[in-house]
Amino acid sequence: MNPKIIQEKPLMMNEVKEMLQKIKERDGELNFRANKTGEALGEIVQIIGKASEELRKKITELNIPRLKDIHTAKLADIMPKTVDDLKVVLQGYTVTITNDNLKKIVDVIAEYQPKKK
Repeated sequence: MNPKIIQEKPLMMNEVKEMLQKIKERDGELNFRANKTGEALGEIVQIIGKASEELRKKITELNIPRLKDIHTAKLADIMPKTVDDLKVVLQGYTVTITNDNLKKIVDVIAEYQPKKK
């Protein structure tokens, strides 16, 4: 049996966490690997629910040339606080973005940063 790929779509860590929760509710429990993944995501994911999807949408709405879904998903996961942090995240990809656009992205992400207590 050869599985057939129907669609490729980058998932945010928040979406993976939600999928694991649905599987746990459906099956009653997760296997060892899924449990470990869920625990790690619980410590890493900074924003949950619709906020992460809103952030991804706002970054997309900036209409920055060459910025793709995979980039917006990664930015919504990592949520870099400064332009330098953003450059570090994007250096793993073959994408060049102007400093002006980098600043716009950081400004949008700043709106969704978790508030310190």
